[in-house]
Amino acid sequence: MDVFQKAFDFKDADEVRAMGLYLYFRMIESGQDPVVTMDGRRVIMLGSNNYLGLTNHPEIKDAAEQALRKYGSGTAGSRFLNGTLDIHVELEEKLAAFMERDAALCFSTGFSVNLGVISSIIGRRDVVVLDSLDHACIFDGARMSYGRVLKYAHNDMGALEERLRSIGDDTAAMIVVDGVFSMEGDVADLPRIVELKKRFGTRLMVDDAHGIGVMGANGRGTAEHFGLDDDADLVMGTFSKSLAGVGGFVVGNGDVIDWIKHKARPLMFSASPPPASVASVIKALEVMIREPERRDRLWEITDYMKREFTTLGFDTGQSASPVIPLVVGEDVTSFMMTKRLQEEGVFVNPVVSPAVPSGRAMIRTSYMATHTREHLDRSLGAIAKVGRELGVIA
Repeated sequence: MDVFQKAFDFKDADEVRAMGLYLYFRMIESGQDPVVTMDGRRVIMLGSNNYLGLTNHPEIKDAAEQALRKYGSGTAGSRFLNGTLDIHVELEEKLAAFMERDAALCFSTGFSVNLGVISSIIGRRDVVVLDSLDHACIFDGARMSYGRVLKYAHNDMGALEERLRSIGDDTAAMIVVDGVFSMEGDVADLPRIVELKKRFGTRLMVDDAHGIGVMGANGRGTAEHFGLDDDADLVMGTFSKSLAGVGGFVVGNGDVIDWIKHKARPLMFSASPPPASVASVIKALEVMIREPERRDRLWEITDYMKREFTTLGFDTGQSASPVIPLVVGEDVTSFMMTKRLQEEGVFVNPVVSPAVPSGRAMIRTSYMATHTREHLDRSLGAIAKVGRELGVIA
């Protein structure tokens, strides 16, 4: 027996490559702007999570350059030992203040936030309750915890209630849910989740990777959007979406954050975020707070595209965010549409089974505050053309 045999036998990617429809790991030769360069061609980017359009902001790039000159390229250690810089602490203090929480803790990636937080909070005798469409890192964090994992049908509050009722009064539990679901673009039913949380005495953690900077009057995320800031016990976010960097954070009660600091293995045994990235996030947070019109513009774009897609006859599911999926049917249709759109000068992402149910393959589109009406209308024209070619719309 050879543990590598599964790799030698893996042919799925080769089969898609042979069809000329392999559309992963595509190379981009420019920054994550509304228009990017691919193979020397200019392509409208409708596949980025750069929601506020900050990745090429001059102040943010300047902050990164200054940090690079002062601190060097890396920290050469973990937060737990020699890898905590003064700017890590500064960022955490500013995040806690922005989110109006006791404390914040920064990790090197958003993925590692959920690995570290869930695995440190959920013990062997505890239960973690997950939405079936939660992000993969939530499920991986739950597996690392050794606790009991209960899953409920996506955004089905009746199913969640059944799971909570099955736990028992003598068992501690936490619900972990995406605020904005990354593929479908729909939003968790937080009002009902909070109601059930209170009734059954559980804790609640919200993964707001796609909500921070986007949802809520001040960009504090899904809980703020629903007026439920005080009811989400823990909120995590990433720096790789609205905050134009890389890494992630969690905010919550000071004692709980201190526990995570001393128990989360992905924090304790990973090198800390590099100085340039930390400085860029500090500046991005400042710009986001200073320029709320970016969020207003993002929602204008979102509303316009959702309305236009509906008029064209596309099924956009339950999207209520700047992530707008177009349901196209079979997996091969998703790949073909993605390829044709790139040929037409529009970058989108294919979403196929098992990430979505069979027969519900999608094209995932997402938007930046810096897209212009010309970008949007050119994209709509291309999407309508290709959608008709492939029989997705009439």
